Amino acid sequence: MTKRILFIVVAFLSFLIGLYPLIYLFIDRTFGLLGSKDRELLSDFIWNIAFYSHIFLGGVALLIGWVQFHKKIRATRPKLHRTTGKVYIIAVLISGVSGIYIGCFATGGIISSLGFISLGILWIYTTLNAFLYVKKGLIIQHQIAMHYSYAACFSAVTLRIWLPLLILFLEDFTIAYRLVAWLAWIPNILLVYYFTERIKRKLMITPL
Repeated sequence: MTKRILFIVVAFLSFLIGLYPLIYLFIDRTFGLLGSKDRELLSDFIWNIAFYSHIFLGGVALLIGWVQFHKKIRATRPKLHRTTGKVYIIAVLISGVSGIYIGCFATGGIISSLGFISLGILWIYTTLNAFLYVKKGLIIQHQIAMHYSYAACFSAVTLRIWLPLLILFLEDFTIAYRLVAWLAWIPNILLVYYFTERIKRKLMITPL
């Protein structure tokens, strides 16, 4: 029952935040994190391409990624599982590379940049690992790698939980943003590590 409730919560939050980028199509560009950017950066063509590629394709990955963990869909609709997986991988690769690029210009300087760049690299790495494992028929390893990949993807959700709390307590956006660049994803990865290590010990699976 606990796992079922957790799955529903994750699915709901993924759906909600996955659609969040659509807001940027209908409102002023000073909304949200864009409000912390200077005009020169906001007018940069390459940065804009990277920014919108990152948020929209990241939103796609978030929207469809949780479906991959639905046991019934995997068992009864394998073609849908494979197709969704391919779309997820493409979305991650483009969004991840774009995220690494815009991470270089993150509010808060080098501390924020390193946090988001590290996240982008980890997201791409774990997703490619998941793809390579399934191509070799290593299903358990594929599933574990996908848990890490989606934990990185889910940082889009946890960032939006952590950031307002940090701003509330610290009363400083820049400091809060530097912290959230790391807090948005490290706890997610540690949580997945805890559960997957238990699985590995039971099945004697070689670590990633």
